[in-house]
Amino acid sequence: MSMSHLYGTDGDDGVEMESFEVSDWDLQNEFNPHRQRHRQTKEEATYGVWAERDSDEERPSFGGKRSRDYSAPVNFVSAGLRKAAAEELSDEDSDEDEKPVKQEEIPKEFVPKKLKTGGNFKPSQKGFVGGSKSFVDFGSWERHTKGIGQKLLQKMGYVPGRGLGKNAQGIINPIEAKQRKGKGAVGAYGSERTPQSLQDFPVVDSEEEAEEEFQKELSQWRKDPNGGKKKPKYSYKTVEELKAKGRINKQLAAPQKELSQAKVIDMTGREQKVYYSYSQISHKHNIPDDSPQQPLGKDSKPQGFALPELEHNLQLLIDITEQEIIQSDRQLQYERDMVVNLSHEIQKMAEVLSHEEKAISNLSKVLDMVEECERRMQPGCENPLTLDECAKIFETLQDKYYEEYRMSDRVDLAVAIVYPLMKEYFKNWDPLKDCTYGTEIIAKWKSLLENDQLLSHSGQDLSTDAFHRLMWEIWMPYVRNIVARWQPRNCGSMVDFLDSWVNVVPVWILDNILDQLIFPKLQKEVESWNPLTDTVPIHSWIHPWLPLMQARLEPLYSPIRNKLANALQKWHPSDSSAKLILQPWKDVFTPGSWEAFMVKNIVPKLGMCLNELIINPHQQHMDAFYWVIDWEGMISVSSLVGLLEKHFFPKWLQVLCSWLSNSPNYEEITKWYLGWKSMFSDQVLAHPSIKDKFNEALDIMNRAVSSSVGGYMQPGARENIAYLTHTERRKDFQYEAMQERREAENMAQRGIGAAAGSVPMNFKDLIQTKAEEHNIVFMPIIGKRHEGKHLYTFGRIVIYIDRGVVFVQGEKTWVPTSLQSLIDMAK
Repeated sequence: MSMSHLYGTDGDDGVEMESFEVSDWDLQNEFNPHRQRHRQTKEEATYGVWAERDSDEERPSFGGKRSRDYSAPVNFVSAGLRKAAAEELSDEDSDEDEKPVKQEEIPKEFVPKKLKTGGNFKPSQKGFVGGSKSFVDFGSWERHTKGIGQKLLQKMGYVPGRGLGKNAQGIINPIEAKQRKGKGAVGAYGSERTPQSLQDFPVVDSEEEAEEEFQKELSQWRKDPNGGKKKPKYSYKTVEELKAKGRINKQLAAPQKELSQAKVIDMTGREQKVYYSYSQISHKHNIPDDSPQQPLGKDSKPQGFALPELEHNLQLLIDITEQEIIQSDRQLQYERDMVVNLSHEIQKMAEVLSHEEKAISNLSKVLDMVEECERRMQPGCENPLTLDECAKIFETLQDKYYEEYRMSDRVDLAVAIVYPLMKEYFKNWDPLKDCTYGTEIIAKWKSLLENDQLLSHSGQDLSTDAFHRLMWEIWMPYVRNIVARWQPRNCGSMVDFLDSWVNVVPVWILDNILDQLIFPKLQKEVESWNPLTDTVPIHSWIHPWLPLMQARLEPLYSPIRNKLANALQKWHPSDSSAKLILQPWKDVFTPGSWEAFMVKNIVPKLGMCLNELIINPHQQHMDAFYWVIDWEGMISVSSLVGLLEKHFFPKWLQVLCSWLSNSPNYEEITKWYLGWKSMFSDQVLAHPSIKDKFNEALDIMNRAVSSSVGGYMQPGARENIAYLTHTERRKDFQYEAMQERREAENMAQRGIGAAAGSVPMNFKDLIQTKAEEHNIVFMPIIGKRHEGKHLYTFGRIVIYIDRGVVFVQGEKTWVPTSLQSLIDMAK
């Protein structure tokens, strides 16, 4: 169904405008039962008000869309919002009767105010304040008709009880009429507003404002009594106002920069004009003969004197003068700012000048002191410069002229002054005879010449540090000469010399001495050493180097072990000199390498010695047993226990059984048992295997006493053996309890120490603590890694730690394991 009866259309553009007026056509056809019905098409049912319709179906009173004339010339519309069709029509009607007046010429107070129809309405309101009257009877007359009016309103979005319009801003109740008292004009009897209008439109201008506005509008129609135009009013501006205007325009210049670049085409006149900014349009003026001449009427008078060119030129001169004043003000402000800036610069330059003058004065004093040193160093000088006096001069430079001293090239200064004095000082020095000579003076020069920054161990730093260059070029040649003549077996003097200089000499120079001078001499001497022929033991001239060289001596240990192993091939345990040679190396070699050396070279010899031991209760020779037990501190307890289990206890138990089978004297057996047991240390007796062997001997004796029922039995033998068994078992229990108590005390002490230290432990520290608790050796393997991780020995097991996990070396790969499993495997 066409909605053109509800929407008015613009004839030119076809813009539909909302219209709620009741026309004559609506009134005539509302009660006509034979009016033409319109059946809704399928397209209208689908698209509703947006469906395309033919102009023939439009209602005759409103008309449809006029066909456009596409042959007409193009009309350009200025930028801005398009007026509604009704406003454009009203403007056209008013333009026919009135003469066009420019917007600028109309005074601001004569511009008509817009009608405020909203009252107290806000967008969130559902209706007017005054809409409290019941609207139940509104449109009740439609009950006699088909109610087309109400249906049309509802299709357009009308809700009963609310006002019309997009925001429901219309009034709800019809306008009420108020009867005037007499026949006077409107407002003659006071205000004629009804209570409803006061509720819907509460805002009312005061009578004074209304009278003032009326007088202003009335004055527009009054004629000038002089019969001519009003005199123009001139506005005068002072220089201060122009300056203020220039500052405002300067601040607003930045936002208008983008608009100034817009290109504008003006086709409002007879010819096309192109402007390159909107400001040109706002400042454009009428050029003579640009507008058509208006015909003179009867009452109009021709202009007697019109010079638009002169007016334009005068206006240009005024504008130019204003711009010159503004520009001059800006230049003056710029010069004032420049004066302030230059005053600050002068102040800064004065400070810099005073600082430079002070620096020049200090440098001149430093130069005088250096020249004095050079003069006293000349040959033939009456007061020659000594090393101590030179050190005092350098201390003065460092204390009083610190900045100049740190900035100066100390390397060149030391080379020119200190080096000749240092050579003279150490000319007759013998390091091995007087090892502390010069340490104090060199320590003083170290604080004076050494750089604060850390130096690497390369010779490139010699060019930047005077002290390192001094030690390398002056002190180091004396050391090379003395080391070349030094005998490694006479190590005491050389060790004392390096110990006295270790805190003075740079670290990289000390490393160079140990690696390049000392170690080759020691290595060569170890290669020529023969343990069978040399009377001086090797540890006497190797071990003194351990505090200084530490891990640097590791490459010497392997050849030393090889030579000792070769010397032990024909050794017999009866020769105690081997123990004296090997004992100093126990704490030097790693536990793994020491145990391997013992198992390979010493344990087999001790086993052979135990095999040769003959156990005879009546005539016992103990020399062989003493030779073996003497190595208890050298070999591990497990190795010693293995020797005893394999070579001693089988023969010992066999002798005991044979003795018990021949009616023995049990007192002698008891003494024999206790005598052999006293030959072992507590550490060996505490081993479970040794305990089992002695308990086995007690069981054999108890069985022998119990089985002799019919034969002769020594009186009290059974009680003596039982008492002995009970006593020995109680000693074992007491020893175990004492060991447990000691372990508990050690654990408590470690816990107190850890709590007092409050140092967080990592996983490696935890493993080390557990190893100490269980008497297991845990230490790193020097020079060996797996995938960049350090390898460690945990007892006899090789492990490495990665992200808090212990990996144990298996047959083909590394296997992760728990800490408790690692301890069990190590035991």
